[in-house]
Amino acid sequence: MGKLIVVPTPIGNLEDITLRAINVLKTCDLVLAEDTRTTGFLLKHFGIETPMQSHHKFNEHRTADQLVEKLKGGETIALVSDAGTPAISDPGFLLVRACVKAEVEVECLPGATAFVPALVMSGIPNDRFCFEGFLPQKKGRQTRLKELSEETRTMVFYESPFRIVKLLSQLSEYMGEDRYASVSREISKIYEETIHGTLSELLSHFTENEPKGEFVVIVSGK
Repeated sequence: MGKLIVVPTPIGNLEDITLRAINVLKTCDLVLAEDTRTTGFLLKHFGIETPMQSHHKFNEHRTADQLVEKLKGGETIALVSDAGTPAISDPGFLLVRACVKAEVEVECLPGATAFVPALVMSGIPNDRFCFEGFLPQKKGRQTRLKELSEETRTMVFYESPFRIVKLLSQLSEYMGEDRYASVSREISKIYEETIHGTLSELLSHFTENEPKGEFVVIVSGK
């Protein structure tokens, strides 16, 4: 019986990868990559020549059972996403679930996840929080925002630069303009930035300044 190893990859600075992760990627039989071009750059940087196979949200429903059979056959397979920990707002959950059901061993290495540094840097209570990731784009979005307006724990959201203004506008509408929040972008990269303020202030900032990079939004609970 083989093993599936979930391997976090750097969210920006390549030096954030662990020695253990490099060793796994070098010695496993196959690397499942969300985007083989992105992962190919990472592997080349560390001199890793392990074969890759695409594994993303558009094919993971079809390939999970085939991969489980490979694992049952004795292969050790590493699963990576483009950045961060697979299955956290990225592909991976379906394969992990299939492995658990098939009693195939799953190991997850500790490593990079964007929301942890953003949460710590926010200065907002983090002893209890709820991770929301990306909100639904259409169906169920308003319902979820209404529910979260009553949430007393700190909330964590992911958003793209193309929709960050929309997210901040809706959070301000549902939770109040004076709700305190923090926005981090480009974590661990050259232009890393964290801005604190009310939702109204943050909305004004990113309306006036073109949003760039991937965003983590931390919002105080009610």
